[in-house]
Amino acid sequence: MTHPYARELGDFLRARRGRLHPRDVGLEPGGRRKVTGLRREELALLAGLSTDYYQRMEQGREVRPSDRVLDALADALVLGEEERRYLFTLAHAARRPEPARVERGPEWVPESTRRLLRVMDTPAVVLGRHLDLLAWNPMAEALLGSPDAHPSHPLNMLMLMFDDTLTGERSCPDWEQQALEYVGMMRAAVATDPTHPRATAIVGELSIRSAAFRRMWARHDVGTSVSGTKTFRAPGVGDLVLDWDTYPLPGAPGPVMLVWTAEPGSADADRLRLLASLHATRSAHAGGRRSRGATDLPCRGPDLPC
Repeated sequence: MTHPYARELGDFLRARRGRLHPRDVGLEPGGRRKVTGLRREELALLAGLSTDYYQRMEQGREVRPSDRVLDALADALVLGEEERRYLFTLAHAARRPEPARVERGPEWVPESTRRLLRVMDTPAVVLGRHLDLLAWNPMAEALLGSPDAHPSHPLNMLMLMFDDTLTGERSCPDWEQQALEYVGMMRAAVATDPTHPRATAIVGELSIRSAAFRRMWARHDVGTSVSGTKTFRAPGVGDLVLDWDTYPLPGAPGPVMLVWTAEPGSADADRLRLLASLHATRSAHAGGRRSRGATDLPCRGPDLPC
């Protein structure tokens, strides 16, 4: 049976090799080529490896590359910092004869964290390692809509991103980039435990139902976005430009708290307060029923789909 980390490592190497062209690394293309990227022998040459050894790595066969070999591969593949870290994570795990035991207990949010969410006067949510929505506060509901309005439990942000029954005509102009960021975050989570049942279920379902997800997942992008800026479209309020940051909670790996804030005294801060007021009024008129927020849940950003 193929080691799960070795298989992930091989897939990653193959995807990255396919993106490079000979001229990217100072080689002449030469003649007709059957592959769009570098050939195995070309990459092996750049990394100072035998073609057979490199081929076995791509095939996920029993190979335990040293850190020196990994550094050479990372340089040959022109990997960025996060990609290099991902390569080392997979390779180090693949060196072990058997996959290490990983804690797979249920994810939970401490009551103290829930109290903190309730007293915060800015939108905030808690996301699990596989992008499950674990907790949120009233301000987040005003901004994003009610998670309780969706039948999925737990609600997963990556699955919502590719749910065509909910997205319909997507209004996010940068939906593709947002989706790629989500997929990259899931890739980073998979690197810590590629056989985790939750990850397997999410990736498996999306691979069946979404051609867009299959295309993006095959890219083997990896990323761990921790902050940024996002524009929300709020009916009756206008566009809100909010900064977002993530804060890790206890656990290894544990959930993260995602918080959106507006510049104090800015027009965006005024719009955010207005949105909260409108949400409170709608909730009161609806007799406590949940209402949709500034944007439909399926279309947010590196935080939640736009």
